[in-house]
Amino acid sequence: MKYTLFSILFSLVFLTQVQAQSNLVKSGPMVGYSEMREVMVWIQTVAPAEVVLQYRSVDPASNWLHSQPVKTTQEHAFTAHLIADQVTPGMQYEYRVLVNGTTFSPTYPCTFKAQSLWQWRTDPPEFMFATGSCAFISEEEYDRPGKPYGGDYHIFKTMNRMHPEMMLWLGDNTYYREADYTTLTGMHYRNTHTRSLEELQPFLAQTHHYAIWDDHDYGPNDADRSFIYKERALEVFKDFWANPSYGLQDLPGVTGNFSYNDCEFFLMDNRYYRTPQYKKDSSFIWGKQQVEWLIDALKFSKSSFKFVVTGGQFLNPTQVYENHANYPQEREYLIRRIEEENIKNVVFLTGDRHHSEVCKLDLKNGQSIYDVTVSPLTSRAHSTLKEENPLRLESSLILERNFATLELSGKWGQRQLLITYYSSTGKKLYELTINQAGN
Repeated sequence: MKYTLFSILFSLVFLTQVQAQSNLVKSGPMVGYSEMREVMVWIQTVAPAEVVLQYRSVDPASNWLHSQPVKTTQEHAFTAHLIADQVTPGMQYEYRVLVNGTTFSPTYPCTFKAQSLWQWRTDPPEFMFATGSCAFISEEEYDRPGKPYGGDYHIFKTMNRMHPEMMLWLGDNTYYREADYTTLTGMHYRNTHTRSLEELQPFLAQTHHYAIWDDHDYGPNDADRSFIYKERALEVFKDFWANPSYGLQDLPGVTGNFSYNDCEFFLMDNRYYRTPQYKKDSSFIWGKQQVEWLIDALKFSKSSFKFVVTGGQFLNPTQVYENHANYPQEREYLIRRIEEENIKNVVFLTGDRHHSEVCKLDLKNGQSIYDVTVSPLTSRAHSTLKEENPLRLESSLILERNFATLELSGKWGQRQLLITYYSSTGKKLYELTINQAGN
């Protein structure tokens, strides 16, 4: 009897503590970028609060290290970016977040890893990352009437079970509705609604996340450079993501670049400078300055694979929807320059289309460019596709909700890239291996 009473009292105290913690945190924590000496962790509170990151190596005997405290404010949707700046390259850490002095302790693991110092010492580490685009989280009050557009949210649990080291979000990571994109309040509301999805939380807490945007997390559908609130949209994007950088010198946007082990990722902004599509003679998506930066950076890179990350399809030559083929001068210029500079192992990672496929373009110099399109995660998928895409690899077309993993293995200079598409439940849908071309 005493034991039963004790158990009941203990359970009540535990539930009260959990409830108190949940009242402090709205969403997250989410692990952001990883470098050898620094890792970022993001979190969102429900009201103004002081937050501190505590972390230690997975050895329980190690001491807790602390980040600098950050105060969350309404201006930034009560989000905080916490920096772990005492990490050791290659080491795995567990972490927790203190909110107003109270430890937030979710039921799932909270871990991150500093990148390894392998250069000049060993072959590159084997690793896997996940990717996808188009994450619509339904909310009946603000959605179009009819059948819900979003669904299969268990896809994030499926992805988490595969334990990728990082996740690369390919745009349309949330969907602004008509009530959202004209005000800061609306933008904060929509990002908060998406980020708070219950199925997403464990995935956020133990995988490093990087992101670009596309039209739906930038502004209205098909929005271009004319969107009057694009500066506001950029600040909100910075509030909710934890990339290592945003924009180029004198060129604001989500453009960025980071390395993960022996691979390099070039994050492109396909909205901030995009000319309206009706301007056929001088239209562009990225613009001259961004394109020239990309060519220079690709040429300079010594990475095994060079991933160019952008919202819409690049290689698909069919001039439909928002494919880069609708801006042929810019597309053809970049392809020509990649060929002229003999830049090898270029793989585009793209989203937007609500179907998935792999495109391959063989160049005259014997090299090939790939375009790996992954869409949608939770938005509605196309049930049919009538367009003819001569660059699509046979059997790669997928017409259901899906995601992809990309696995890197092999010795330095002889790396293999295994691309695997999965359904929302984890069923394997398509697989392709690309061997690194010799330098």
